[in-house]
Amino acid sequence: MTTTLPNHESDALLRELFTRRIALLDGAMGTMIQRHPLTEEDFRGERFKNHGHDLKGNNDILSITRPDVIKGIHRGYFDAGSDIVETNTFSTTTVSQADYGLEDAVREINLAGAKVAREAADEFMAANPGRRVFVAGAVGPTNRTASMSPDVNNPGYRAVNFDGLVISYAEQIEALLDGGVDLLLLETVFDTLNLKAAIFACEEVFEKRGMRWPIILSVTITDASGRTLSGQTVEAFWNSVRHSKPLAVGINCALGAAEMRPYIEELSNIADCFISCYPNAGLPNAFGGYDQTAAEMAALVGDFAAQGWINLLGGCCGSTPEHIAAIAEAVRLHPPRKP
Repeated sequence: MTTTLPNHESDALLRELFTRRIALLDGAMGTMIQRHPLTEEDFRGERFKNHGHDLKGNNDILSITRPDVIKGIHRGYFDAGSDIVETNTFSTTTVSQADYGLEDAVREINLAGAKVAREAADEFMAANPGRRVFVAGAVGPTNRTASMSPDVNNPGYRAVNFDGLVISYAEQIEALLDGGVDLLLLETVFDTLNLKAAIFACEEVFEKRGMRWPIILSVTITDASGRTLSGQTVEAFWNSVRHSKPLAVGINCALGAAEMRPYIEELSNIADCFISCYPNAGLPNAFGGYDQTAAEMAALVGDFAAQGWINLLGGCCGSTPEHIAAIAEAVRLHPPRKP
């Protein structure tokens, strides 16, 4: 791995922030989109008006067809106290967009997602002198796994391979950087082999550009077994990816803060970089919704901060600007973790 590339200016700024206080990520994008009564026509807009596939539910394309909605969500999180917002690009790889027949639009969607978030950040900073905020390029896990077969009758089959993932991730990463993101957040990792492909793609892109952007890695512990979907423990995951020298490593999604507690503690004890955490707003109810209040979530993650485990806190599924504002207040007096 090349180590001599200069770092993007955001690297030093983020390190200073994470050292000075507990920083705040945003909350859920999908939860906030659901607050808007959007129709198939909203998702299509003019750009995809004649596309031959249903598009409702493909949230990432709203950066093109309803940028007002997405920018408003970003702005709501900045107003609530977020230092970093994620681009609306969680599923914008050719692998994931194949479900909608939009592989050819991947670069356009990523550029639009980065542009909307960048505009929201720049406008917020202009209105709030002295406040520096950041845009993280959201790189999701895709909807395929390189480690396991989706066919129980054919254990050797894979729906995607490493090389294909690298190509797909590199296209997304190139577009996000072209769109002006400050860092890359490789998140909701359920298969470490997928993440390794994303890290490899990052290295290829950085080498090509002659500069290194900060990366944050965020794994998903799927249940009380304490393992990822592909079977790794927290310690095994960290040992698999520590070579990438991330700015931060953390856990998000699948679990609420109460269920995530032992795994964040373990990761904090073994990782030599900053620690991030953005749990769901509790566990889903019978209807798939999330009932944990902002005060309840803030109390739980506030304890993480009090224990000295955390540098970056936010929310995943079910969380809102109200949750982020409550978390900001809960951690205000706690010092950040020292790697």
